[in-house]
Amino acid sequence: QVQLVESGGGLVQPGGSLTLSCAASGGSFRRLTMAWFRQAPDKEREFVAAIRYNSATYYSDSVKGRFTISRDNAKNTMYLQMNDLKPEDSGVYYCAADSTIILSSIFGSQHYDYWGQGTRVTVSS
Repeated sequence: QVQLVESGGGLVQPGGSLTLSCAASGGSFRRLTMAWFRQAPDKEREFVAAIRYNSATYYSDSVKGRFTISRDNAKNTMYLQMNDLKPEDSGVYYCAADSTIILSSIFGSQHYDYWGQGTRVTVSS
């Protein structure tokens, strides 16, 4: 069983930056595909970014070029560096993980077995 704990959310002005962290425990971190999803009020949870066990990265079009996902296997931690934040980036950001997910499924939240509780990001002036 894998446990995930997010941190780093908060209030930031448009154009600002935040770094989210996701600490994992209880499993073989280096074998996990890790991902970030977000959910705004009254909207469905959406894919943000993913990083596979081999460090290959994938992004949604809405964050490509502004967000960077990374992982530190020695620390069992994944990160999301978010730059040039926009009000539409606001929401609860969730960390997700799975050990058996295939590449074609990484964009769908229903394919991940493990989830964190979420950390809120608010982009507002």
